[in-house]
Amino acid sequence: MQHLTPKEAYDFLQANPEAVFIDVRSEMEYMFVGHPRGSILIPWVDGPDWEINPLFVAHVRKASSVNRPVLLICRSGRRSADAGLALENAGIKDVYNVEHGFEGDLDETHHRNSHNGWRFDGLPWAQT
Repeated sequence: MQHLTPKEAYDFLQANPEAVFIDVRSEMEYMFVGHPRGSILIPWVDGPDWEINPLFVAHVRKASSVNRPVLLICRSGRRSADAGLALENAGIKDVYNVEHGFEGDLDETHHRNSHNGWRFDGLPWAQT
């Protein structure tokens, strides 16, 4: 799995329009916090039980069809890295993780969106 900064991920998506951009956060995060434009939601972990989605790999296979690059994003880059490892273990080869995720790392006051991440970098996003 390759790790890309948000800006590198955006450039990668522009250069590879066949890539599938998957937001692995929960449905609530995707809807209420916002999500990168062009991403699709396939939760890695979601409520009500907050367990790993047993259909995650199958849903990604369906969304990515044949040999399309898969780019994953979450809040900070940790869940998407775990999800990417699961995809690689399932035989999916062309996997990318967005470092720092959508909201970025925590700052010294435990807030996000203050020094890195998709939104911090001013990349396109939407809120439902």
